[in-house]
Amino acid sequence: MNLLNRRILTFALAALGGAAFLLLHLPLPMLLGPMLACLIAALAGAPLAGAGQFGIFMRTILGVAVGASITPGVLAELPEVAASLLFVPGFIGVIALVGYPLFRRVFGFDHATAWYGAMPGGLQDMLVFGEEAGGDIRALSLIHATRVLVIVTVAPLIMTAWWGVDLSQPPGTPMRATGAAEIALMVAAGLIGWKGAERLGIFGASILGPMVLTAALSLSGLITQRPPAEMIQAAQFFIGIAVGVKYAGITLRELRLHVTAGIVYALLLAWISLIFIEVIVHLRLAPGLDAFLAFLPGGQAEMVVIALIAGADLAYVVSHHLLRMIIVIVLGPVVGKVLGRRS
Repeated sequence: MNLLNRRILTFALAALGGAAFLLLHLPLPMLLGPMLACLIAALAGAPLAGAGQFGIFMRTILGVAVGASITPGVLAELPEVAASLLFVPGFIGVIALVGYPLFRRVFGFDHATAWYGAMPGGLQDMLVFGEEAGGDIRALSLIHATRVLVIVTVAPLIMTAWWGVDLSQPPGTPMRATGAAEIALMVAAGLIGWKGAERLGIFGASILGPMVLTAALSLSGLITQRPPAEMIQAAQFFIGIAVGVKYAGITLRELRLHVTAGIVYALLLAWISLIFIEVIVHLRLAPGLDAFLAFLPGGQAEMVVIALIAGADLAYVVSHHLLRMIIVIVLGPVVGKVLGRRS
């Protein structure tokens, strides 16, 4: 089956998954529906394929949504976030101390795969670093995809049960309530911000570039609201596909070893996250829901989607995930090399 037909099949299955979630009134229907539908199809051996560059472009909508939320009032509150951000380096350190021995000693991965599998950074960045260090790219891809899958699937259940958050509601105002000129400006900000950040070699370019550019437009008053609900739902749809298709072509050995390792790791991460969340809430540095979303090491795009729909403090949530990514990307390769020499 050629690439086009594989993509048509993938989009059709994802649409069915989204429709099923909508009919059953399940949370995050346009994210979890496509994601789980593609996961099930991939495990069944279906020849799936991601959306390529268009799928990456759809992620820019999330960057625009975050950037549009940055107003002068939000900037004035950022100093209050600093105390909470101080916990992020320790959070990463604890994760490394638990994750690396787990993958190295328990599951028997080589040093590079164990180290970059344990690092809670962006999937693409960890694959690049892991490949350069001689790690197993397929194992890294499945471990991180499973981490994101487990966290993104479990988090909405906890949020609904504990905080009573309605995650089935539209993630914004309808498109008809947003001016065509402002929508065009949002699309342009997403595309230009993405490609500009990509050219500069900035990690997470598809989200961070649009976020920075849109923030500038928001602070100048040119953009006055977030992208309409339909655009954010479309972004969710393609992010769900991106996670699900990571399992295409999976073998029984990979399922038994790599996916199991990813599930065990995700559950350990959840316990570590809950400890830090409890500390943050106990010290009254943030409300429980904001701390929960800020210290869950899911994918950056996925956590932004959930924060948007839950009505959480986007500046707080994104700043913590951004700092986590920066620390992992800057220090991960350095510490990894030191550990590699010792091992």
